[in-house]
Amino acid sequence: MEKQVKRIGILTSGGDAPGMNAVIRSVVRSATTRGIECVGIRRGYSGLISGDVIRLDSDSVSRIINRGGTMLYTARCEEFMTEMGQSKAAATCKQFGLDGIVAVGGDGTFRGLLALSKHGVSVVGIPATIDNDISCTDYCLGYDTAANTAVEAIDRLRDTMQSHERCSVVEVMGHRAGHLALYVGLATSATAVLIPEKEFDFEKDVVENIIKARLGGRTHFMIIVAEGAGSAVEIGDKIREELALDTRVTILGHIQRGGSPSARDRVTAASMGYEAVKVLAEGKTNRVIRSVSGKFDNIDIAEALNMKKGLDQEQYEVLEGITGIYH
Repeated sequence: MEKQVKRIGILTSGGDAPGMNAVIRSVVRSATTRGIECVGIRRGYSGLISGDVIRLDSDSVSRIINRGGTMLYTARCEEFMTEMGQSKAAATCKQFGLDGIVAVGGDGTFRGLLALSKHGVSVVGIPATIDNDISCTDYCLGYDTAANTAVEAIDRLRDTMQSHERCSVVEVMGHRAGHLALYVGLATSATAVLIPEKEFDFEKDVVENIIKARLGGRTHFMIIVAEGAGSAVEIGDKIREELALDTRVTILGHIQRGGSPSARDRVTAASMGYEAVKVLAEGKTNRVIRSVSGKFDNIDIAEALNMKKGLDQEQYEVLEGITGIYH
């Protein structure tokens, strides 16, 4: 039997990701269908502490499914890391009669939910990060869009690199995780991919790969660097010095966070938002919505936070098998 839930809140926290607006829309419309009121909490946990709350309905979330960013804004909140801040946030939930909170973000967002739940608030998390590094789920909102944005940019760079017979070093996001860099490297047939999970040897992993590509007849080269693996500028300088190549460095930066979400991210957002409302309506709490083998379910937040996610070893093998130069 479903719990009598009258009103829920939704917030977005941490780094933004394409698809956040689509999941806000899904949560609001799924709640409305069940007769549940929905409010938006602006600026993440900071807004939950201050009471920065707006009413949301089907009309207010119309025409946002195709928009990047988040209409509720996002922020990191140091005050919420304190017991006093968490108590204030819980008090806001009581003040506005919120029977549950849906928070969209990454591991930090989920830790915040876990802390909030200790004050008696029902909570559900939805994974959204372009790094795709949340351990409990195969897929995080925003990853596909960010990858396609990077691939399109790199394809454009390849055109000009080929015309001038240059080497291009491209830095993509991924401070602690190389999922995006590896995926994009595979999609663009990169000469080398450098990621934070694997300490690289410049001579072996970069210089030798470029030399092998040269011997194979290639006159332009593409090096993909995750931001946490090292300085793309320094790597570009070393390539120029050691191989006398005309090298250009491009840092894609926050362009990867923006833009209209892909079809995959829109559909994933719809499914995850629906599942989040369903979980709260069923009286469950401390859950994270996840995607496993193409199916959506939910897992305990504490259990989710204790899981570890490794890189896709099959992608390594495929990249090596296709290019014949990856180590």
